[in-house]
This record gives sequence, C-alpha cells and structure tokens, in this order.
Amino acid sequence: MRVGMLTGGGDCPGLNAVIRGAVRKGILHHGDEFVGFMEGWRGVIENTTMPLNLETTSGILHRGGTILRSSRTNVKKIPGGFEKCLETIEKNKLDALIALGGDDTQSISLALSERGVKCVGVPKTIDNDLSGTDQCFGFDTAVSIATEAIDRLHSTAESHNRVLVVEVMGRDAGWIAITSGIAGGADAILVPELPIDLDEVCRLLKYRHDHGKKFSIVVVAEGAHLPAGGQSTHDTSLDAFGHARLSGVAQALAEEIEKRTKYETRSVNLGHTQRGGTPTAYDRMLATRYGVAAIDLVHQGKFGRLVVLKGTQISDIPLADAIAKTRTVGEDLLEVMRSLQPPVGAV
Repeated sequence: MRVGMLTGGGDCPGLNAVIRGAVRKGILHHGDEFVGFMEGWRGVIENTTMPLNLETTSGILHRGGTILRSSRTNVKKIPGGFEKCLETIEKNKLDALIALGGDDTQSISLALSERGVKCVGVPKTIDNDLSGTDQCFGFDTAVSIATEAIDRLHSTAESHNRVLVVEVMGRDAGWIAITSGIAGGADAILVPELPIDLDEVCRLLKYRHDHGKKFSIVVVAEGAHLPAGGQSTHDTSLDAFGHARLSGVAQALAEEIEKRTKYETRSVNLGHTQRGGTPTAYDRMLATRYGVAAIDLVHQGKFGRLVVLKGTQISDIPLADAIAKTRTVGEDLLEVMRSLQPPVGAV
C-alpha cells in the first residue's frame, strides 16, 4: 500500500518516533511505500513531499520536533482547500493517510474521511487534552522538563526570599500544571478548570511565610482565567483555527501577588522549552506503539479512527469522538492538589 503521513499543529517530542514506528512496521512487514507531506496540511494542499523509508527514518527515534516539519494550516479557511487535498492524494496514488495531530488537525482528518479519504489519526497534543485517550506522547517529556525547572527555581527562590510564579503550557486543560506542580512541590497550582482565586493564593503564600518558609512557588497554566474572567494573551491576533496566543498570566499574577502580600515576586514563562529536545523513554515507547498501531489500522481497513491509549492498552475510537470535547483535569487530581495544601482556617 502507499501511505501518506503528516504532522500538524504544534510540535512535541515523540513525533519522529511515531513516524519511525509506522514506517518500519509498514515496510518490513507489509512492503508498504510511504509519502511524507511537509508542514502539515500545507504540504497536502501544495503537494510538498519527502520520501519516508528505512533510510530517511533511521536515527530519528531520539530526536525532538518532526522531520516532516509542521504548521497550523487550516484547510477549511483556504479556498478550494479540500479539493486541492483530494487532488494531491489522487496524484500520489495514496491508499491511506495517517495524520499526527490534535483536535484541529484531526478535524481536517474527519472532514476528509467524510469525503472518502481513508484517514487514520494519531493523537498529538502537548496539553494532553485530546478526548478518548489516557495520554498523548510528548506530555511526559513536557512534565519532566517543567518539573526540573520547578526544582531548579526552588533554590533561587529560597536564596532571595521570593515568590516565583511559573507559567507552563495548557490552553484549556491544566494537565501539565497540576502534574508538574504536584511533582515539583509547588505551593499553589492554578489551572483553566478553576477560576483563579487571588485571595486563596495569597492565603496559601502567607500561611507558608508565617510557618517559617520565606519563599514560595506558584505554578499556573497559560490558559488559567484571571479574576476578571479572561485569559492573558500576547496580542489580539488569532491563528488559523481561531486560537489566541496565550502568554503573560504569570507576570500579571506576580504583580498582583506582590501588591497584596508585599513579598518580592517574579514570574518565569517556560514557553517552548517544554516542547523541545529529546523525548523521554516513556514517550519514545508510547509514540512507537502509536505508530505501529496506526499502520495496523490501515491494514485492517479501520479508517476514520484515532489510535488511543486506554489504561496500558492501545485501542482506537472514531475521529468524531476524539474531537467532540476537551479532556480536562478531573476532580480526583484536583482533590490531590487540595489535600497537599493547608485548609481554610488553618493557623
């Protein structure tokens, strides 16, 4: 079979491992041929490709980013976009198309499936918020990087008796914030699932200060909602899928915390550091399993579906189910977070 592959949306560690897993299984066990589309859906529209074979995918398992590169191209916003995609798929004589991406990327996969293209999706989102799967590759790496940063920030915060507000990724779900925050021993963790309560944040910091610790760490997801009700954005621009560029919530919080508590407060935005570099062993393994499962779905004729992790087992669900809603942090983890903080009224 001739199979196309692309990586859409933001990059994350493990994309290359997915590509390698699918290509090796397809070539070694089925004699497949692969066509790699460059820069996500843009490559499909413009028919920009590279060969994917044992040689071009050799040595990429540990590499971050994606050899296919990526973009946030929205086919729906481009005049004749779907028609161009269909022409490219026909020109390349593809029997199937494997798309690696989050809900935006998979919304295009679903639309093409409804137009007769044999699509298989692989879940990719650093925020770990794609519905239907228990974990996306790249998340473990991002959490590891964020946790290490928090560990390092403890020493400088203590040296200067400061409060440090650490901004991590998480547009609509606080998986990175709550996981790295708990793992890193943060004193307050703020996620998009709950409105920011500045009175509560300051209470937690004052409690710690009054009990002998003159420094604190606050972890906040970039998409956490400020008391005024909105998210902090870099500017008014939107990407192709209508998303604002989130940035600045940590700085806004730091200024307000210092004003209210009089504790010296600084902000740190980890930004794209969380996306970069080599994937953890867990992410390499999970990504490889996803890649192998994707080519298995192709040969089983199970199209219009997304490979997912359920517990410890790889399964698959309809693409429509995967993008129907955002997977957010549950009450169980929120309760773990609260359990590590002094309750209201504690003295």
